[in-house]
Amino acid sequence: MSRIATTLNQLKAQGRKALIPYVTAGFPYADVTPELMHAMVQAGADIIELGVPFSDPMADGPVIQKAGEKALSLGIGMAQVLDMVRAFRQTDATTPVVLMGYANPVERYELKHGPDSFARDAAAAGVDGVLIVDYPPEECEAFAATLKARGLDLIFLLAPTSTDERMAQVGRIASGYVYYVSLKGVTGAGHLDTAAVEAMLPRIRRYVNTPVGVGFGIRDAATACAVGRTADAVVIGTQLLRLIEHAPRDEVARTAADFLRGIRQALDGLSA
Repeated sequence: MSRIATTLNQLKAQGRKALIPYVTAGFPYADVTPELMHAMVQAGADIIELGVPFSDPMADGPVIQKAGEKALSLGIGMAQVLDMVRAFRQTDATTPVVLMGYANPVERYELKHGPDSFARDAAAAGVDGVLIVDYPPEECEAFAATLKARGLDLIFLLAPTSTDERMAQVGRIASGYVYYVSLKGVTGAGHLDTAAVEAMLPRIRRYVNTPVGVGFGIRDAATACAVGRTADAVVIGTQLLRLIEHAPRDEVARTAADFLRGIRQALDGLSA
């Protein structure tokens, strides 16, 4: 059983919701990410989504785009992201890490290092799951099999516009968890309609056996709790990046931890 499945099963048995923060690797300082990851775990993060910087991020709003641009300007690519995971794993062997990004960096990595090198090297670094925004399920069964052979979960996005057919396709291939995008649009956009999320999740669960995390539009404890009442996991990224963007180097980890600690306490209040 993967670290992701183990973590989510343990939380379910405890009646608790998973808190999954997203941060862009190498932002806002090239060397801060492993320290930031540890601080988030200490503040109550259950799984970490680590964004792989890319120059043309179609699903990302302005905050995450800006974070990616900054990280790219600091020389952060896939190789550096894997190094960050290795550094994190030196003292944390249990918290799952998911790489979230786009096909281009994966394919560029494999052009340089050889076929299937991404799955091999990601697994060796300590990555547990991969979410590739622009890999639709009908086009990546071979990629999913390659990841599975290395013990990696392939995580997919579902959206308010997803058809029953798409949900069934995702349900056949996905492992770890499924990430439901609660808004039409990019990250950080729009108003979170919690009633619509609540209505959508039973429909998703008809086709998907893995836990369902919800992200996009979650910005504070209130929205996290509203989603957490029905979702298995809450994903929060844009607001977290806003908070650390201008923090001094030695304040980044503390700033993120203080924010997440409040979210964690609020989510745990749901099961109290």
